[in-house]
Parts: sequence; C-alpha cells; structure tokens
Amino acid sequence: MPFKLLYVTHSEYDKGWHSTSHTHHFTELFYIVKGKGAFVLTDYDVPVQENDLVIINPHIEHTERSNKHDSLEYIALGIEGLSFWLTEEKNEPIGLYTYQGERNDILFYLNKLLEEVQQSNDDYEVICQNIIEILIVKLWRERKITIEKTKPKELNKTTAFVKHYLNQNFRNDITLDMLATAGHINKYYLAHTFKKDMGISPIEYLNRIRIKEAKTLLETTDYSIADIAEINGFSSLSFFSQAFKRETSFAPSAYRKEVRERDKKFSETT
Repeated sequence: MPFKLLYVTHSEYDKGWHSTSHTHHFTELFYIVKGKGAFVLTDYDVPVQENDLVIINPHIEHTERSNKHDSLEYIALGIEGLSFWLTEEKNEPIGLYTYQGERNDILFYLNKLLEEVQQSNDDYEVICQNIIEILIVKLWRERKITIEKTKPKELNKTTAFVKHYLNQNFRNDITLDMLATAGHINKYYLAHTFKKDMGISPIEYLNRIRIKEAKTLLETTDYSIADIAEINGFSSLSFFSQAFKRETSFAPSAYRKEVRERDKKFSETT
C-alpha cells in the first residue's frame, strides 16, 4: 500500500510530563525505549512501559504522559496513508502491542530511520520507506493485524513535524530557529509552509496550544496565574495575560472566576 513517512523523532521527558491533547489525520507509532507512562484517551488511560509499541490511528484524540516516578523516552513515527487494527477487534481505535521479538532488532531499524532523516543523504526517503515496510511486516508476523489504506490529507511533512514537535514541547522556550534545527529544515521554508497549510504561523500555533493548556489549569487547579504562565512556557506574566485575553476575550483571573461561578450554579441545580 502507498504510504508516506511524515516524521520520525526521538524524545525524552521528565517525570510528570504530559503533552497537550490533540489529534492527527495520520497514524502515529510510538516505541517506548525507556521508562513508564500512559496514553490518555477520551474515556480511559493505557499504561505503557519499556518495549511497548503503541499505534494510534487517525482522528483519535489523545495525549501522552510520563508517570510521577519515571521519565519517558520514546521514538515516534508519523505515517500517512495507513491505519492498523487488530483483526478480531476492529472497532478498537488504539492498539497496544508489546513487541515480542528481539529488542535490539526493532531498535536497529528505528535508529536507522532517525539516522537517515537527520543526515538526509541522497535517496534517504527511499531507504526510510523500505525500513518502514520491514517494520510493518514484523508487526504483521507478531499479531493478527489488519492494515487498511486511508485517504491522505496531503499535509506537508514539514507541517506535520512542526505540529508534533510543538504539541510535545510547548512548555519549553521555542523559537523558529530551534524548530528549524530540530527538524533539519530551512527556517524560512518552514515558516512559509506551515502558514500555508495551517493559516497561522508556528509561533501563533504554539501560543494556542499554551492557552489551551492554561485554560485547563485555570479550571482544574489553584495554581497562581504567574505559575500557570511559567508552566506553559510564557516568557512573562504580562505576555501570558495579553495572549490569553486576545484568544479568549477574558483575563486569566476573570476566566477562572467565570468558570467556577458557572460550575457552582450547575452543581446547585443538579
């Protein structure tokens, strides 16, 4: 079946880290290299640990997190054009597959993918395509898996990588230069392509992710406004307040008050 590798990344996150909830039009594969954590879906969590391979099909809302005692290290692939299902459980949106073969075997192929993408030598995409085909065959051997063709959305590889990177790292100090270095992409091409595909710049997209996470913290915690700004990577409290009001029409403190008054009224009437 025709498919396209959108990105391959190697990431390591501290204890208690989590990404923001998001979806993709493509399939994501995560191989847990080290540590423990969970994949959080709308209705339930899926615990993961070293040597687990997680496959998340398109349009499934999810987020990843490490637990309170372990950092989480994984290799992630974005693959457009394929979806994976357990043959006997075809309604399951996520499959948690524990790879039963030699650990060094699968890590060899995944590290080769990383190496090819990072070096970007002649015809590296051909080599990457062949490596993924090998990995898919190995999956098929291990379990009874049905592989289906999905209609691609034609999202540029650069845009897919940037979205993935920002969803995972939005708490960090991120600049356009850093994004370009992480993706081995010319920064002017990166900015132009992302704006063309998404309608906003990478930094505007980053701020939207941060505001979304800030809203959750304002609704569910008693953290101070200054702490929430710092947790979500804003350079200053004033910049956070300006960005939050521009996105929601509320100051952060007013938003928290509005939500809590609404929740109080709801609880009184039920």
